[in-house]
Amino acid sequence: MRWFGPHDPVSLHSIRQAGCAGVVTALHQLPVGAVWPQEEIRARQHLIEADNAQYAPLHWAVVESLPVHEDIKKGRPERAQYIANYKESVRNLAACGIRTVCYNFMPVLDWSRTNLSYQMPDGSRALRFVWQDFAVFDLCILRRPSAEADYEADVAAAARAQFAAMSAEEVAGLTNNVLLGLPGSEEAFELADFQRVLDEYAAIDAAALRKNLYHFLREVGPVAEEVGVNLCIHPDDPPFPLLGLPRIVSTEADLMGLLQAYDSPANGLTFCTGSLGVRPDNDLAGIVRRLGHRIHFVHLRATKREENPRNFHEADHLTGDVDMYAVVQALVQEELRRAANGEGTASLPMRPDHGHQMLDDLEKRTYPGYSAIGRLRGLAELRGLELGIRRALAEAPPVAADYRDMTATRFV
Repeated sequence: MRWFGPHDPVSLHSIRQAGCAGVVTALHQLPVGAVWPQEEIRARQHLIEADNAQYAPLHWAVVESLPVHEDIKKGRPERAQYIANYKESVRNLAACGIRTVCYNFMPVLDWSRTNLSYQMPDGSRALRFVWQDFAVFDLCILRRPSAEADYEADVAAAARAQFAAMSAEEVAGLTNNVLLGLPGSEEAFELADFQRVLDEYAAIDAAALRKNLYHFLREVGPVAEEVGVNLCIHPDDPPFPLLGLPRIVSTEADLMGLLQAYDSPANGLTFCTGSLGVRPDNDLAGIVRRLGHRIHFVHLRATKREENPRNFHEADHLTGDVDMYAVVQALVQEELRRAANGEGTASLPMRPDHGHQMLDDLEKRTYPGYSAIGRLRGLAELRGLELGIRRALAEAPPVAADYRDMTATRFV
């Protein structure tokens, strides 16, 4: 499971009791662009492993995320130093035995939702994105120049009518939801400065951003390959343009392009079924079959598109628009392929993502999407699904003799 460090309301003991062997975390206390020193990395490892002699052991399995500085994304001259720092961080992580590094290349905002506490029919609460609500923020609260061109006329009119009826508290709530920064953070951008941040991308379209991503990969990729680290980019969330900012990691074609930009096993993917699944044109199981050899990390969650397909919410892990059976089956088959070919560690690190806030967690302070019980429910469902798939594959000739003893996927 993902763990946001010592201040995370979900403890390491809770993660251990969920049956996880690995922890997905990062050095959130360090500023973006700084070198991650070995002493800081080892201190986090020691914290995670402190009770390993007494309890079932935990280890730091995946870095999520080693963030990419905005100057790299914008292609500024200063990027050279930040890329050098990134390379040093990758070397330091490898020296400490950490081999999987997740990152993203989304400009400004790492993710976007308009409602962090959407009530589901069973009374649990989920993350939700509503296109019209986002238009309210963009057109009426931020008042971004040229925003009008990004919305259908009826959506813009409805957004203005909605804004006119909103209370000051509702406006503040929507603003905070949109401007929330990194997952696991309670810090948000300040509205007064946000337009200035967007203006810095005014001359950067999708082609320019893609060029900057490929430059980053060609610089950092050889270092990752040299030290045995797998870089794995996270898709855009949501996978369509917002606030005039380009999106370049949203489709299978995008994924193919970046894998070809630096064609090395070290340049791979974080396969997030929720982010990619928002788009109906993404064939998730097919992506695994075609690009599975370059998947290094997996986020399993399901999103549900609503009547307006740009609206979606986080569904239960086995429902929504993601065919989780087909996806997990394809992932298991990829692991079996790796094992059969002797490709080193066959297990893909996977984690349940964005659980609902439910049961006792409704009364607790939790990071949006990262409460304990909702993720535990998702983890239990996914484990059961995987067990059934593995059992069916093991009992179906002619592969039974080859795969009967294959261990289960390593959830983290």
